[in-house]
Amino acid sequence: MRFMMLMIPEGYEKAAPGTMPDAKAVAAMMKYNEALQKAGVLLALDGLHPPSMGARVSFCAGKPTVIDGPFTEAKEVFGGYWMIQVKSKEEAVEWASRCPAADNEVIEVRQVQEFSDFPADVQQAAAGFPELQAGQSSGT
Repeated sequence: MRFMMLMIPEGYEKAAPGTMPDAKAVAAMMKYNEALQKAGVLLALDGLHPPSMGARVSFCAGKPTVIDGPFTEAKEVFGGYWMIQVKSKEEAVEWASRCPAADNEVIEVRQVQEFSDFPADVQQAAAGFPELQAGQSSGT
């Protein structure tokens, strides 16, 4: 099972462009990332620039509207993520609990929808994309 662990740092929604974590926090996080890697569960990870450097594309009646960051209505934003492959939600939560997160950070753990999770009609609708099917079915 694949799970995404999403880091939600409080206050990041208001961070200025170019805001970076301090070296001490990065060093602690790198040890954690190394533990994930040595355990063989880490598939991918990345930190994200603050929302002030991003954009949102919303849709109304099929028409896209682009809003550049920062986003005044944002309450929680992602600061980064890990993609892991483990045997259960409990194992994913256990890994998230080991993270050297600061007092103002939360990690949301979400299971990735695998191709095999979808009903037959949805699988049929996605049949033209075998690369997506192959990538997702390997995570079970």
